[in-house]
Amino acid sequence: MTDTAAAPGSPGAPVIDRRRMRLVMAGLMLGLFMSALDQTIISAALRTIADDLNGLSQQAWANTSYMITSVITTALYGKLSDIYGRRPLYVIAVAVFVVGSVLCGLAQSMVMLSVFRGIQGLGAGGLMSLAFAILADLLPPAERSRYQAWFGAVFGVSAVVGPVVGGFFAGLDSFAGAAGWRWAFFINVPIGIATVLIVLSQVRVQNDRSKDKPDIAGVITLVLFLVPVLFAVEEGPKWGWGSAGTLGLFGVGAVGLVLFVMAQRRAGGAALLPTPMFRSPVFTLYNAVNTIVGAAVFGSLAVLPLYLQIVKGLSPTQAGLMMLPQTFGIIVAGRLCSAYVTRTGRFKGAMLTGIVLIMAGTFWFATLGADTALWQAAVAAAVMGIGIGVCWQVMLVAIQRGLEPQYMGAGVGSFAFFRSIGGTVGISVFFSLFFGSVGGRISDAYADAASDPGFKAALADPSVTSQPANQTLLAGRNGAVSLDDSSFLAHADARLAHPFLEGMAQAMQTVYVVSGFLLALGLVLALIPRDRRPEADAATAPSAPSASPAPSPKKVAAHQ
Repeated sequence: MTDTAAAPGSPGAPVIDRRRMRLVMAGLMLGLFMSALDQTIISAALRTIADDLNGLSQQAWANTSYMITSVITTALYGKLSDIYGRRPLYVIAVAVFVVGSVLCGLAQSMVMLSVFRGIQGLGAGGLMSLAFAILADLLPPAERSRYQAWFGAVFGVSAVVGPVVGGFFAGLDSFAGAAGWRWAFFINVPIGIATVLIVLSQVRVQNDRSKDKPDIAGVITLVLFLVPVLFAVEEGPKWGWGSAGTLGLFGVGAVGLVLFVMAQRRAGGAALLPTPMFRSPVFTLYNAVNTIVGAAVFGSLAVLPLYLQIVKGLSPTQAGLMMLPQTFGIIVAGRLCSAYVTRTGRFKGAMLTGIVLIMAGTFWFATLGADTALWQAAVAAAVMGIGIGVCWQVMLVAIQRGLEPQYMGAGVGSFAFFRSIGGTVGISVFFSLFFGSVGGRISDAYADAASDPGFKAALADPSVTSQPANQTLLAGRNGAVSLDDSSFLAHADARLAHPFLEGMAQAMQTVYVVSGFLLALGLVLALIPRDRRPEADAATAPSAPSASPAPSPKKVAAHQ
């Protein structure tokens, strides 16, 4: 029997049978779940991991290395799948991700973990973009919307389950002979195996293959641009922003960017990011907004667990549960926004509303201190979650409205590519900003606490100041405290710890203020493109704003 999905965008095009489609969806959803779950699990467990590996101040690299490689491969997978087919590239992506997960679970230092997270990222780049591309190959837009809603549900479930599971593993001293946090990575192995088995047996997509060669020059120059810049951002506070090493790395990155643009122009249609796509002002401007929002959101959320777990003293599981309001905000807002955009075809107002709400949540986070009630953090997270659900549900639709059909793979990849670029830079910059300022903020907070009666009483008590944890705390009065292992706080005197925690909270406030102003820039850019009337896009009306690629006229055959 042969199921044919010829010209998915054409009226009356036959589609893959429902039984096989359900199995295909199971495989794709498992891959997406594995990728999404990994991020939320690690976010909840990272403080415990960093303390165990004595590298809290280096934890940015555990996220940054993952995002660098996923950024690069996101664009590459989209293009390679146009050349070699979706299924083999998807299986390779899953396999690489699983291997990287096992290596992460075996890491013995933060440096090793960062390297192995980079290997994970090499696979993660294909899990999202290829899932949407496979779905676009198999189904016409009218059928696609029903199935794409389940992709959104995967991210919602992972956002709920991940922090709880990550907190559970982080709270275990050991499990099956390994430290509990290591199972946050090992859990990907059975999920990955199941994903590969389903995809190999059920996904038989033969899309119209491009005859272009892979854009190797684009990959090399993209690495030459990203790696030096992100390394300079990470090490700049230690070396000095005006040091020869920092300026030299920025210089190498600038050269890499110029070479990358030249390589894309030279490669033409074979480019990772074909330059004809950027002839559309909507595509260009909204990808700029996509990058900015990605930087603000990912950078802000990377810092938030430090506030919840260190400043407020929550366990990893409790901190994960504190993110549930944000998760529910994303899910509910996404559902409502999907219905509105599908019915009206208008997306600009929804996108602007989403960015404003993300800004509101971000500036609310900038008011949180050591003594702020936890309910405020929960409400701020919910407001930000609603904004994220509204904004990103429609951004892909807006970006791909003007794309030509031959750029389907590259166009789908561009959305994740620019969002990941923003997220990578945001995490690096915000962690750099935080760790670069936290020592001074802690020192200032101790100076302000000098007149506090409780602090003075604790400081005058030799039985208190002689304790190792309190001695570590008091080193912060001159900014000399080490943040590589924060576990000493569990044994510290609360009176002496309060200025330390307040200084950390103030450093985080700086991060959120910068994030808020960055979002304001994104809002200005999002105001520029004009919204198009629904009738102008009748043939390409959005089906599922959470992930709906532009309809593809490619001929596809799925063989049973």
